[in-house]
Amino acid sequence: MNLFDILGPVMVGPSSSHTAGAVRIGLMGRKLLGQQPTNAEILLHGSFADTGTGHGTDRALVAGLLGLEPDDSRIPDSFSLAKERGMAFTISPVSLRDAHPNTAVLRLQGENCPGVELQASSVGGGRIQVDRLDGISVKFSGESNTLIIHNQDKRGLVSEVSSVLSFCGINIATLQLFRDKRGGTAVMMIEIDHSLPAEALRLLEKLDGVMKVTYLQVKE
Repeated sequence: MNLFDILGPVMVGPSSSHTAGAVRIGLMGRKLLGQQPTNAEILLHGSFADTGTGHGTDRALVAGLLGLEPDDSRIPDSFSLAKERGMAFTISPVSLRDAHPNTAVLRLQGENCPGVELQASSVGGGRIQVDRLDGISVKFSGESNTLIIHNQDKRGLVSEVSSVLSFCGINIATLQLFRDKRGGTAVMMIEIDHSLPAEALRLLEKLDGVMKVTYLQVKE
């Protein structure tokens, strides 16, 4: 257990789960999209839907999509800030089966890029977990440097990805595989011990069967 576990996050808002966690869910969506969304459909489940307005969950999610951090004093004004920056959004409730009470679904569109859909939950202390990504069940927190590779479910591709990372001197900390069906679409979640060099990103994107590579850098 570290100090963050005991004290919780530095944040603006009344609740680490409903506010700080919500900001981080929005930030995660922005990072996965690779830019500020031009349009965002935000769906709130469970406690997020029931008490989200009072706890500022709605404004926190929008703030994260705009790139604000949990301690940013502008979080309460995120709706007007979104209008200034040209980000349209809608917020509505949704009922999800077997989902954490503090869950949001974000359907994001950007400028000249593929859209992203993620389902993520705020699990306490400002921490989050992504549960679904583009229709595929996943499980990652984004607390470590993470490679997210959308790919075809084909034989040998995991070995090729591992070889590229080894060639570039990158050590794999954890590797998880998720797929919608055999031979269908898959996602690799790879936590790495180092920063990812641009060369490695280019090599991964060129692999046959790789459709999209997203890199979330948390630590240098």
